[in-house]
Amino acid sequence: MNFVADEGVDRQIVTRLREERHAVWYVAEMERGILDDTVLEQTNQSEAVLITADHDFGEMVFREQRVAFGVILIRLAGISPSLKPAIVADAITKHGHEMPGAFTVISPGAIRIRRLPA
Repeated sequence: MNFVADEGVDRQIVTRLREERHAVWYVAEMERGILDDTVLEQTNQSEAVLITADHDFGEMVFREQRVAFGVILIRLAGISPSLKPAIVADAITKHGHEMPGAFTVISPGAIRIRRLPA
């Protein structure tokens, strides 16, 4: 699966997904400080699922009704950085087929997947 990881995503998560043979473009390696609008645009053009810790993307998708190929919001505050990669990778392994076309929230002990507006 193809992903774009926003710059606020822990590098360990990006590394783990790459180890599992996912294509991951990491904003922190490409163009730091890029606007959220541009990140969302690039994600859509690449047909990649956006991985972010930024709640603003939920606003963009649901309130502003912006088109998104798919978004994963990581809400793992308080979880050890060493555990986050496994949590995210496990969620993608189990539910990856549902993530394109959806807004997914990964939080401690829960994964919520909501279809995006058409």
